[in-house]
Amino acid sequence: MNPKIITLSEKNIIGMQSTMHYGEYQNIVALWKRFMPRRREVLNAANEEHIAIQVYDDFNNFEKSFDIWACVEVSSLNDIPKGMLPYTIPKGEYAVFLHKGMDAASTYKKIMTDWLPTSSYEIDDRPHFQVMGAKYKNGSPDSEEDFYVPVKGR
Repeated sequence: MNPKIITLSEKNIIGMQSTMHYGEYQNIVALWKRFMPRRREVLNAANEEHIAIQVYDDFNNFEKSFDIWACVEVSSLNDIPKGMLPYTIPKGEYAVFLHKGMDAASTYKKIMTDWLPTSSYEIDDRPHFQVMGAKYKNGSPDSEEDFYVPVKGR
């Protein structure tokens, strides 16, 4: 695993938010099923990419719930469609990993158990997110997306 380490400027997004616990993967599917039919209502989308965000109060506490988002990056937080919310991903350093296929849990586990302990980084207290661009193909083993993991130096 060889991530790119980048410094990300803040990103404004508009989308839908839900709360879940670890293992409640049906909540992710349900959220995207609510968002995708309405995605074109976001008139100021910055691009065609979709973003999945996880906001943790305590990343290391698997008993606590966390917020998930189905959203798009926007050029401004104006014109928010009814039933959607704005959010700003704060600026900071991210390790960006290319994920191929549909087994996101396996890739994330490798990041946390193989790459992170041997790196010079630790998890920072900012959202984790995935960017699904032109190479994302839902349900396909050929699908590609980028995982953004918030990091800071040890």
